[in-house]
Amino acid sequence: MALGGVDLNLLIILQALLEEGNVTRAGMRVGMPQPAMSNALARLRRHYKDELLVRTGNGYALTPLARSLLPVVQESTAAIGAAFFLEELRQPPIDRRTFSVCLSDYSIVVLGELLVRRVHATAPDVGIELRPIAAELVDDCISNPLKYDLLIASRGSWAGGRPEMICRDRFVYLADPANPRLRDGRLTLDDLAALPHAAPRLPHPEADAVAIALQRLGVNRDVVTITAGWLPLPFVIAGTDLVAAVPERLARRLGSAAGVAVIEPPFGVIELIEAAWWHPLHATDPALTWLRGVLRAVTTSLGPGLSLPVPRRPGPVA
Repeated sequence: MALGGVDLNLLIILQALLEEGNVTRAGMRVGMPQPAMSNALARLRRHYKDELLVRTGNGYALTPLARSLLPVVQESTAAIGAAFFLEELRQPPIDRRTFSVCLSDYSIVVLGELLVRRVHATAPDVGIELRPIAAELVDDCISNPLKYDLLIASRGSWAGGRPEMICRDRFVYLADPANPRLRDGRLTLDDLAALPHAAPRLPHPEADAVAIALQRLGVNRDVVTITAGWLPLPFVIAGTDLVAAVPERLARRLGSAAGVAVIEPPFGVIELIEAAWWHPLHATDPALTWLRGVLRAVTTSLGPGLSLPVPRRPGPVA
């Protein structure tokens, strides 16, 4: 397909190159071998008369022109998809398709039931398979993105791609009511420095917004227990001196069942942002676009965070 003498297939390739900042990873996203991606990059360089990606040590960096192109390219691909499938975007699939959604344990609890219920109410013949994503499965999701229709996890889980923010929450702390450092339902930064912590296994250190924020405040957590995700944490710390930072929606839902106290953190607001990814080749799939619309409707129904206060100081984003 061409427009004005330009092959529009290059637009998807350009988006992948700009978002990934890496020829190999971009090729994996669009299903092209590295030689073909290198040829496409050469064509794009000739078209723009700019290098777009330049070598920096073992990696690449975007040129100033490439950085300015990125939002324009992202908007263009979305607009082209909407132009071709405007009416279909509003309609559920007519076949017995089963969607595969790989998502964090947080999203399984907060969004899973609502998403399944709304899909089945709107399109009874459509199936939806929810697959929990543990830290050790992140590499599989990255290297085999076409295996899944959607990936839903905290925004810090993947460095590349163009995630769509779907849900916001904030972190609170959980502790056993008998914890000796818990006074008047509060924990101080000194208490967090002195107490042992439990924490989930995350795909990389940059995904741990709480640890980063505490380090900036001079607190290094003593993590003595690591769990596979957020869900076990309330039950792990019950009856112990452990404390754990947990997204508030999970803390409120599971805290009473585990018999632990929900505590306002002493460091202000640190957000958890859940985001959705999909392969660029799925960008114009009418059925998947419909599913993303259902997901947006579900997350809109959640409303804001349960008791999200006005931020006293900005915190890092997960």
